[in-house]
Amino acid sequence: MAHEQRKCSFCGCHPRKVGPVALTDGEDGKVGICRPCARLAIESLDTAQMKFLLPTRKTLESLPTPQQVIDHLDQYIVGQRTAKRKVALAVANHQRRCLDAEVSKLDLPNPIAGDRLSGVPIEKSNVLMLGPSGCGKTAMARALARFLKVPFAIADATSLTETGYVGEDVESVLTRLLIAAEYDVDAAEKGIVYIDEIDKIASSGATTTHRHDPSGVGVQQALLKMLEGTVANVMPQGRQKHPEQQFVQIDTTNILFICGGAFVGLDEIVVRRNENKSPGLNRTSMSGGDCGVLPEDLRAYGLIPELIGRLPVVAPVETLSLADLMRILTEPHDALLSQFQKLALYYGITLLFSDGAVRTIAERAMQLGTGARGLRAILEEVVEPVFLSIGTINCGKAVLINEAVVRGKRQQSLAG
Repeated sequence: MAHEQRKCSFCGCHPRKVGPVALTDGEDGKVGICRPCARLAIESLDTAQMKFLLPTRKTLESLPTPQQVIDHLDQYIVGQRTAKRKVALAVANHQRRCLDAEVSKLDLPNPIAGDRLSGVPIEKSNVLMLGPSGCGKTAMARALARFLKVPFAIADATSLTETGYVGEDVESVLTRLLIAAEYDVDAAEKGIVYIDEIDKIASSGATTTHRHDPSGVGVQQALLKMLEGTVANVMPQGRQKHPEQQFVQIDTTNILFICGGAFVGLDEIVVRRNENKSPGLNRTSMSGGDCGVLPEDLRAYGLIPELIGRLPVVAPVETLSLADLMRILTEPHDALLSQFQKLALYYGITLLFSDGAVRTIAERAMQLGTGARGLRAILEEVVEPVFLSIGTINCGKAVLINEAVVRGKRQQSLAG
């Protein structure tokens, strides 16, 4: 019987045939394993580990670097060097953080971090983009959506209210992300959400003191757990909640949140703070490479400290100059002039714009004070006579839009 116990529990061979059999505690008592079986077990483990490590390395190699993200944004966004750098770094780090989280779930050595850093968690850094309206915040988010291979959703903070009030609950943000992920929860949990108009849920001291504000401080507080990481119950179709509806649970720990807002008046808060500390200091704008915005400025504006702490990366967006607006019309991959020229080709017309026309359109947008958002409205007005004249203009003709046409002083001219 003693000899039976010393047989290998895997191949059943006696020690006289395979050599010493090691005994170890098993679920049902002592388990024996011979050297050949132990060698096969080690080789199987190595094979299984390599099958895991190989896709991990391939996944890592496929992730874009911060500079690659910047290069892509440069194709669609004019200027905004500082904001691009901060957002690109946050996005690139977020994707690697998600990969690290996947590796940490498995009881295998981390092929990248090694033994010393394997257990070190990487916390996410949500982003706050601030700057004037019409300067590229939402456009930057949309450009990221076209580039990244993760689910991406855009939500508007102005439509959010506390749970129980008329409006959308903060969980509706995750509903959009789930739809973008085609209801793949695992993919949604590694996605990116852009929340626009975040400054609109800031509240004044009077508001927070004298009456409850379900669309201001209440929303800020409701967003806290989502930004940091929680398991949220999400309605699959975004329908009104009712007792029998089945919810989908989404863990927001690995979801990156980018919040954007114009923060009108924040520059004045920054200036007052600087002048109080250093009398005689020249007035500066919050726009530019170093916006100088501190957490205390955001708190004075109306954001609660807990929300500010969950948005550690502040990316300033600069006011667009006349030259920037002219570049927006012509340079990006999806430039507005290119869009209208492509549309005109479907009518058999070649649409041309003179340099003077481009400058005049940009000047009119500057006068409107709406940034790049005003460009399309002006272009729609300028090209309207061209498209309404389809049928009277021969196919194959080139239509030239010059400065006089933009100013409305004469009809468009034909070339060739």
